[in-house]
Amino acid sequence: MAAAIGIRSDFTSGDLRRFSRGCDDPEQVRRLLALALILDGSSRSEAATASGVTLQIVRDWVIRFNTDGPDGLISRKAPGKASILNDEQRRALAQQVEAGPIPAAHGVVRWRLIDLAQWVWDEFGLSITKQTLSREMRALGFRKLSARPRHHGQNDSAIADFKKGFAGQLAKIRRSLPRGTVIELWWQDEARIGQQTKLTRRWAKRGTRPSAPKDQRRASAWIFGAICPAEGKGAGIVMPRCNSEAMSMHLEEIAFHVAPGAHAVLILDQAGWHGSAELVVPDNITLLPLPPRCPELNPVENVWQFMRDNWLSNRIFSSYDDIVDHCCFAWNKLVEQPWRIMTIGLRQWAHGF
Repeated sequence: MAAAIGIRSDFTSGDLRRFSRGCDDPEQVRRLLALALILDGSSRSEAATASGVTLQIVRDWVIRFNTDGPDGLISRKAPGKASILNDEQRRALAQQVEAGPIPAAHGVVRWRLIDLAQWVWDEFGLSITKQTLSREMRALGFRKLSARPRHHGQNDSAIADFKKGFAGQLAKIRRSLPRGTVIELWWQDEARIGQQTKLTRRWAKRGTRPSAPKDQRRASAWIFGAICPAEGKGAGIVMPRCNSEAMSMHLEEIAFHVAPGAHAVLILDQAGWHGSAELVVPDNITLLPLPPRCPELNPVENVWQFMRDNWLSNRIFSSYDDIVDHCCFAWNKLVEQPWRIMTIGLRQWAHGF
C-alpha cells in the first residue's frame, strides 16, 4: 500500500474548524472536518469512516488541500463531456442558419435539424445528434418560429422608408386639422373566412398524428376589421363580398368609434376598393395608404392570425349564416379584450414618438 500523503502544516485543526463554521458549502465543511481529525492525530481510516467515504477519497481531499488550501475543498462541478462544436464552428453554423439553405445545393427549402446535422458532417466531419444540435441552436439564440408572409415583389427599402417618413406624414395631416385636434391611429384590413378553414397546431402525444375536421364546401364571408391599438378599441363588420360599397360601410362604422372631436388616421393597404372613386370617406377619417406589397406593416394581419388560431379554425360551418355568427362572435370577443388589441397592435415606430 502506498504511503500516506502528508498534510501541509501551515493550518492547524483549529484553523480548519473555524474556517468550516463560516462556510456555506456543506460538502466543504465535511472535508475540512475530516482533515481536522487527521491533524488531531486520528488515522485516515477513522477520518474516512467519520465522513462516510473511502480512503481513496480522503487521499484526494488531502491532495486538493495541499495544493489550494481550504479553497481546494470547495465543491466543483464535474466538467462533463467536451462539446462537439467549438466557438468557430458555432459561428459558422449560425451564419449558415441565418443565410438559409440553397435548394439546388442543399436539396431543401428550409433547415431542419437533420439537414443541419448533415451540413455539420459535410463541413467539419463531425457527427452530431439532433438532440445535441437542438441544444446548440437554442444556446445560439435560435428558435423555431413561424415565418411571416412577404410578397416576392416587395421593395426591400419600402418598409424602412415608410417607417422613417411616418412621423412626417402624420405631422402633415395634423397641420391640416384644427389646432388641438386629437389624432387616433387606426389600422384596417379584410379577412376572408370560409368553410375551408385552416388546420392549426395542437398539443398531442409524441409519435401520433392528430386529426381535425376539414370541410370541402366553399361558402365564405368577409370580416372588415380596424383597430386603434393606443386606445385598445376596434370596429368591424361582416359582409358577403369585398367591394367599395362594403368598404364605405366599414368607414362609417370606424367613424362611429372615433372619440368625439378626434380625428382618425386610417392606415390601410392599396387594395382597389380602398382607393376607389366610389368610396365615401367620413369627415373625421383620413386614409393613409401603406407601401405596396408590405403586409408586415399592418398589425391587423396579426389580428387575423390570432383569431384564426384561437376561434375560427378547426371548425365545420354548416352555412353562410353560421360563418357570419362565428365571425361576429370572434370579433366581439376580441373587442371585449382591449389589452389584447394593444398587445397585438402597438408598434414602436408608429406610437413611440
